[in-house]
Amino acid sequence: MKKIMFVISFLVAIVACTTDEASLNLSNNNNNNSTTSANQQNTGSSANDLLSDATYTSMLIELVYVEGFEPSQTAINNFVAFLEARTFKPNGITVEKRAIASPGNAPYTNTEIRAIEDANRTAYNTENQITVWAFFADGASANNTSEGVVLGTAYRNTSFVIYEETIHGYSDSALEPSRSLLETTVITHEFGHLLGLTNLGTDLQSDHEDATHPKHCNEENCLMYYAAETGDGIANLITGGSAPQLDAQCIADLQANGGK
Repeated sequence: MKKIMFVISFLVAIVACTTDEASLNLSNNNNNNSTTSANQQNTGSSANDLLSDATYTSMLIELVYVEGFEPSQTAINNFVAFLEARTFKPNGITVEKRAIASPGNAPYTNTEIRAIEDANRTAYNTENQITVWAFFADGASANNTSEGVVLGTAYRNTSFVIYEETIHGYSDSALEPSRSLLETTVITHEFGHLLGLTNLGTDLQSDHEDATHPKHCNEENCLMYYAAETGDGIANLITGGSAPQLDAQCIADLQANGGK
């Protein structure tokens, strides 16, 4: 089995009350900035809007992948089931998929990932519908190190990237998890950060933030647990042939912020 560190990461302002200028960098595309800026805020800041139906009664996932790196339909179905279980969207959750050509500049920096979104995103919040950008990349993260790899990053309030090429390299071979299972785990973990977990825009109802790995749950069996830092991490995180679930404490946090 390949020796890797299973890191699921996110971007937040270093100090919660300050502005992350990179995260708030407005689009340079032809969309009106007054429209796009609502989808270019800090990670976790739209948690209540995603969870509740107070403002938005439906959700659209704009799922864009580089040709050849489409996520499995099983993972997409699992993702939608996760959303339906935790959010109130009485008018439905829709996934719209499309492929784009490779941007051709992997490995990708966080700045490059934002630029790809700005150049290709077409769906933004409307009066009653909140939209999410999900990008499946054809290369690795530039933040990978000799100690481990990044599989996904939630980097704006309604945006996340999955490093699908990296997932391909660590799934579906002997002693490795199935691709759909690994995809499900990373996708739902990253969306958990968009929902404000853990202590990232959704207030804690109990003391369960990992002091060593902030913004993650301290329960080892929880979806929001900071994944193991050794090559055995994937096996420890994904057991029994199913993706990890949110624990009771994370669910209580979401419920207190308008979720199910």
